[in-house]
Amino acid sequence: MTNLKENQVKGILIKGIGGFYYVEAADRVYECKARGSFRKERITPLVGDHVVVTLSGDDSYHAIEEILPRKNCLRRPPVANLDQLFIVVSSCQPTPNALVIDRLTAMAVKSGIQPVIVLNKADLESVDVWKEAYEKAGFPTIVASGKTGQGTEEIRKLLAGKTSAFTGNSGVGKSTLLNALDASLGLPTQAISQKLGRGKHTTRECTLLHVADGFVADTPGFASLEFDKSDIIMKDELADCFPEFEPYLEQCRFFPSCRHLNDKGCAVRQAVEDGAIAESRYSSYKLLYEEVKDVAEWQLK
Repeated sequence: MTNLKENQVKGILIKGIGGFYYVEAADRVYECKARGSFRKERITPLVGDHVVVTLSGDDSYHAIEEILPRKNCLRRPPVANLDQLFIVVSSCQPTPNALVIDRLTAMAVKSGIQPVIVLNKADLESVDVWKEAYEKAGFPTIVASGKTGQGTEEIRKLLAGKTSAFTGNSGVGKSTLLNALDASLGLPTQAISQKLGRGKHTTRECTLLHVADGFVADTPGFASLEFDKSDIIMKDELADCFPEFEPYLEQCRFFPSCRHLNDKGCAVRQAVEDGAIAESRYSSYKLLYEEVKDVAEWQLK
């Protein structure tokens, strides 16, 4: 633990814009600049960072003195130390894409972030098939509607005491859901483009918001979500990022070398056939495996 000097406080970085950083500590927000040493070391403070701030004794800016170790970070939007990733999926307009969802859940699991599936716009179409698939995967799965308020109490309970991010394809209703959780946020929303079948991004920068006794990263749209390069999942790690595979891995005939594709005696494939693992999830696993099967670790350095 960092020993603080008399003129220092420890807080969380809630916003960064134009070289200025806003750090919340002890119920106050301090406007700060980063020490020049960070630039020399090519270190950029991120929203969500736990930092040590040296307070100014005059009218100059406070200084971010130290960035405490991060447990994870995203590259775009730039945010660190997430506890949960709420993956918002709409029942329609736009229609769900299993591969996109499952890529996110796998990356979150790899990074130590708890995925939470929010099946939004349940007032428009049934989400029962998706609910069954992700409950089988072991992820918290919430059926919701930003318009009716369905699911908001479940989300509110999960947010308390955590730092979370909401992501989902543009137009799935992230801002509408957050406004339903806390009307004082007043986040802008935008109707779906009938021509494109999707909405326009309404969020411009990453900021930590106080929502339901926790922090929520108000982030840009789904398409720009990127994990750090070091978080790319290698083929030998991929099965571990699908939690529902875990009970079956050691039962495979050729464990631990089984790829869970066309291998004889694969218990994972058998679990899919038995209905214990959703076919859509297994299909995503196979597609993701194909993407990384020829990637070598040296290429990530």
